[in-house]
Amino acid sequence: MDLSLDFSTYTLWSVYGTIAFLLLAILGFIFKWGFRFRFVGATGFMAVLTVGLFALSLGLFERVEIPNALRYNLVYDTGTNQAVIAVEEDITKTELEATLQQAAIDLFSYGRTASNGDDQLTIRARVQIHKENITYPLYLGQIRRSLITREDDNPEITIFQDSLRKRQSLINLS
Repeated sequence: MDLSLDFSTYTLWSVYGTIAFLLLAILGFIFKWGFRFRFVGATGFMAVLTVGLFALSLGLFERVEIPNALRYNLVYDTGTNQAVIAVEEDITKTELEATLQQAAIDLFSYGRTASNGDDQLTIRARVQIHKENITYPLYLGQIRRSLITREDDNPEITIFQDSLRKRQSLINLS
């Protein structure tokens, strides 16, 4: 099930619910219903929920999307300065570069720490090719970016050309 993260729509519906509970609470006090204080509690809860949804609708979850980036799976992450992603075996060089940039943006966190004095986050892209009951793991490229600043303008992208050639020859074997 795919849920939307359109918090402005959720906020609007939450406002409607808050108003409905407020009206029920007012009616409860007018007609002296025994459960009128429950409506007061529900109205307060809905108001807090509405404020929270409004805060989320301000754009706290902006996601930068790199054009031509493909989906990837996170295979290994030390939580410090190294990670490995898995990509499709038919990825092109431009798609690989874009996917590495996307992974560098997605995996950046201020909570990561440098180990061994290296203040660079290194993300490697891996593919596994299965031929004749043998699995060939190949690292196609890597990106190194700063662990300190979110907006790293100079990430160092390295594409392993020999691995790309070996991948192509393994794919053509079948």
